[in-house]
Amino acid sequence: MQKHVNPAIIKKVEDLRQALHRHNYQYYVLDDPEISDSEYDRIMQDLIQLEAAYPDLLSPDSPTLRVGAPPLDKFETVAHSLPMLSLDNGFNDTHIIEFDRRIKKNLHTDDNIIYTAEPKLDGVAVELIYENGRLVTASTRGDGINGEDITANVRTIRSVPILIENGKDKSIPTLIEVRGEVFINLEGFRRLNDERLGQNLQPFANPRNAAAGSLRQLDSRITAQRPLEMFFHGVGIVADLVLESHWEMLQTLRNLGFRINPLIKPKATIEEVLDYYRELVEKRHQLPYDIDGMVIKVDSLIIQRHLGATSRSPRWAIAYKFKALQETTRVTNIEVQVGRTGALTPVAHLVPVIIGGAKVSRATLHNEDEIKRKDIRIGDTVLVQRAGDVIPEVVKVIDLKRTGEEKTFKMPLKCPVCSASVVRAENEAALRCINTACPAQVKERIKHFASKGAFDIDGLGDKLVEQLVDKGLLFSYADIFRLNEDALENLELMGPKSAANIIAAISKSKQITLNRFLYGLGIRHVGEHVAFILANTYESLEKLFRTTTDDLKGFEGIGPVVAESVVNFFKQDENLQAVKDIIAGGVQILWEDNKKEGPMKNKVFVLTGTLENMTRSEAKKVIEEAGGKVSSSVSRNTDYLIAGSSPGSKLKHAKDLGIEIIDETILRQLMIKD
Repeated sequence: MQKHVNPAIIKKVEDLRQALHRHNYQYYVLDDPEISDSEYDRIMQDLIQLEAAYPDLLSPDSPTLRVGAPPLDKFETVAHSLPMLSLDNGFNDTHIIEFDRRIKKNLHTDDNIIYTAEPKLDGVAVELIYENGRLVTASTRGDGINGEDITANVRTIRSVPILIENGKDKSIPTLIEVRGEVFINLEGFRRLNDERLGQNLQPFANPRNAAAGSLRQLDSRITAQRPLEMFFHGVGIVADLVLESHWEMLQTLRNLGFRINPLIKPKATIEEVLDYYRELVEKRHQLPYDIDGMVIKVDSLIIQRHLGATSRSPRWAIAYKFKALQETTRVTNIEVQVGRTGALTPVAHLVPVIIGGAKVSRATLHNEDEIKRKDIRIGDTVLVQRAGDVIPEVVKVIDLKRTGEEKTFKMPLKCPVCSASVVRAENEAALRCINTACPAQVKERIKHFASKGAFDIDGLGDKLVEQLVDKGLLFSYADIFRLNEDALENLELMGPKSAANIIAAISKSKQITLNRFLYGLGIRHVGEHVAFILANTYESLEKLFRTTTDDLKGFEGIGPVVAESVVNFFKQDENLQAVKDIIAGGVQILWEDNKKEGPMKNKVFVLTGTLENMTRSEAKKVIEEAGGKVSSSVSRNTDYLIAGSSPGSKLKHAKDLGIEIIDETILRQLMIKD
């Protein structure tokens, strides 16, 4: 047993633990980190070393336990103090209106009922119990009455507080049972599956399965390696707190250090709830995590208690579910498509199936390695997933459905369009056609060049581009500016008026900003954002032609891969000639418009706290479009601090420096200044 530990060591251990708890709160709850990830890791390592040297100082609430504990033999059973009930489901507006009608009938009122609407995460329901501010038990929902003790696993989740923070205007309750959803975000899910495929392990079918499997590991050290997160949305038994509404309860949880979803809509009528559902339908594919609907809850806790529950679900809540985005179908064939960079992409032809309201008959197979890892064969029954507006993908093969008649697919050794050789560069998964004059590449490059984010040539759509290339009227970007009405009139489904409109659109496109010009060139790894950075950094094309990778890597948002791609593009004579030919075709770069002076030109903004009506990325976009810049830290160069609810230490720092502090309403007013 360790004896006579130096008091200075004891204090240092306590300070390190307190610092790590605080930084977790700043990062996950307030979305306002005060230190970098590397600095956080250094503090964690210091604490790990001290606890190893002085084992008597190890505490059950130490942040070091997030790395996991020794394996269990089995999970113990935990009885929930209050049942964790499932929710009734609604699948259209009529179901939700009927839910509202039933509540009014039960309450004998025609007055509007006030609700809270929350995104329904597609995760795993978990209950956490805190006694005197310390996490003592975490359990799964189980059958609603009893769950499994997963305390060691939940301790590894960084967005879960091990110690409750002192609540804003609220004391720490002696007992609080907090409920929420554990999930894995989409980027973390992709990384996890890439790692599993690299180890020849079966990939998870979807993020929810990955989260559930991670939580049920008997060895919590495995759980600690999984990118689990958690949002909190309710409580069981709570001591020492008097709350009147669900929204007040959520705000109280947030003030105590629990992470609450920023997209929750409070105090809404049923009409506003239905409007918000449609907003979530539009937003769902832009979110970094999966949601499968919206949860609607009566806001008044008094009314909740009055309404009560059935044996299966509460009468005061309902889930308005989205349409399913995964379905099972069969692969009828696999073909290979050639993109604008020459990449060969295998695409599965499917027996048509409806996914999320859309008819799906094709799905990307990404590349040869993916086909081999998932062992996808022609004739296989597969699980197909649709995410947003991108082409669907095959998640996995349903092995039990195999008949033995399935055919193994092999990638071609020659380009399927031009028969040129294909190569695979080192560290790349894709095979590429080496013929830059390949008709398939030419078509895709020109489609990109004419697209909305580039030259935005109205009417020059995919089918017309394919006709023009097939008939030998287009070989390069510059050929677009040599087209005339006579050539277009002779094409299929093209008359004099349509031809005249397209020529007018081409003429209009000749006035273009540099960022759109650069994006249109189709440089690998240069999307609209990188094109914007390049355009606002270089004063002329000639300077961009002469740039080096070292020059480019100095700019935020441009890494070594992007820098090398840009430099290599302008090193090639054929690319330089293509740019010159475009300019010779009458294209004029609008330098002034590209660097136009917005109302906030060169003003520096810093964000802190949670904004009510926009995300941080939306606020950043608004600021940048007005000519301003967004910084992650407050300094004497900061012009404005935008403070949302529950701001962090940046607020005090800004006040000390005399920096103007505004909210999002004033921000929008600034953006429209004359």
